Amino acid sequence: MSTFTHFNDQGRARMVDISAKNETSRAATAVSQVQMTLEVLNKLEEGKIGKGDVLAVAQVAGVMAAKQTSNIIPMCHPLALTGVNIHFSTERCETKGTIKIEVEVKTNGKTGVEMEALTAASVCALTIYDMCKAVDKGMVIGPTYLVQKTGGKVEIIDVK
Repeated sequence: MSTFTHFNDQGRARMVDISAKNETSRAATAVSQVQMTLEVLNKLEEGKIGKGDVLAVAQVAGVMAAKQTSNIIPMCHPLALTGVNIHFSTERCETKGTIKIEVEVKTNGKTGVEMEALTAASVCALTIYDMCKAVDKGMVIGPTYLVQKTGGKVEIIDVK
């Protein structure tokens, strides 16, 4: 049974001490998605969303979010990221379209980048929602989850 490491001996929140850990190459991949009407997906792909190039803006927002994760998640360590790569793909069914988001984040450090990947995927989805909400307020975000991590104690973990 695992124990939570983010509590001190008084049961209060703390940032985990990673000073004794070795630096290793680390990576994490997270995914999210935004489901929308076909009308919105078509307008997005045709560049007809009034706020601009939705996926270009979401891409930049995702990179920025990965770099700022420790500023918005209280117990995350600030990390020097060595790479953030975001891919988008689309799917269609009879009445709905989906934009799938995959984010890979890398670093050489003492702690993993799972939270950075999850934050980037979430902010990409939120940015897509924000830019398209004038056309479809019924969009659905998620699920958002970790797919894989490498580095640290365990070399490879495939979550799904």
